[in-house]
Amino acid sequence: MIRFTVRVHPGSPTGSVGGAYDGALQVRVRARAIDGAATNEVCAVLADAFGVRPSAVQCVRGARSRTKLIAIEGNDDVLADQLSTLLSST
Repeated sequence: MIRFTVRVHPGSPTGSVGGAYDGALQVRVRARAIDGAATNEVCAVLADAFGVRPSAVQCVRGARSRTKLIAIEGNDDVLADQLSTLLSST
């Protein structure tokens, strides 16, 4: 399991993952920050980006904040490499 911080940009034209914002992985989602819709979409977008099942992604802290602590279950080495790749992309 790896844990890392993400910075969410709700209401974006498209959903995407990549780049860094103050050391956190940037996640753009189409959903607005209403009734947890953006948080749910963040988990789905991250599951797709990391190639894991959606149930493997969990928001540990910050469910109602733009900055969230995320935990993903899986092969730590593979997930860490993917995280590094996503942080360095734009």
